[in-house]
Amino acid sequence: MSYPSQESEFSSQENFQVSQSSPQLKLYSGLRSRATIVQWYLEELGVPYEYILLDMKAGEHKQPEYLSINPMGKVPAIVDGDFKLWESGAILVYLANKYGETPSSLEEQSEIVQWVLFANATLGLGLFLEDRREKEAPSLLKPLNELLTNKPFLLGDNFSVVDIAVGSYLFYAKILVNFDFKEYPAVADYLMRLSERPAFQQTIGNR
Repeated sequence: MSYPSQESEFSSQENFQVSQSSPQLKLYSGLRSRATIVQWYLEELGVPYEYILLDMKAGEHKQPEYLSINPMGKVPAIVDGDFKLWESGAILVYLANKYGETPSSLEEQSEIVQWVLFANATLGLGLFLEDRREKEAPSLLKPLNELLTNKPFLLGDNFSVVDIAVGSYLFYAKILVNFDFKEYPAVADYLMRLSERPAFQQTIGNR
């Protein structure tokens, strides 16, 4: 199975129910894409949103209406009032800043960005590109395993957006390429903790 793309959603959520009839925030998705990462975080935050599933086969993501939101024609993207944003990592950081638990110091804010970029630019490629997986996966997962040995979440005792960013790719590896985490018990325990969260079960876990 392939690396979850920006163009095409991980699980179909066509029947997903949103709590408000006309929420300000809209999340655009397609079959087998990283929009589910964003959706998981929105559910954690309790932010009302409208889930819009584009028909990628019919080319809805290449139509002028959607290209005015993301000129690259990829998903996910959000529209929050008059603000448009694309790229899953950027969306996570934005949502954390506006609706979440953004820390006050520049150093702590930068640590959040660090982990989100690591998930998208390093961890995802290392786990999903077959020609790199055998060499790179251990070099990525051994340090993660050590970090998670003495704390429940990546930033300490509290769940945060970085657990969404990193945890999503770990789950994708487990489900899409049958990656076995038995050599990394702290990572496996971490995934178990994440999988018990109701917001996870409604999104990535609902497949």
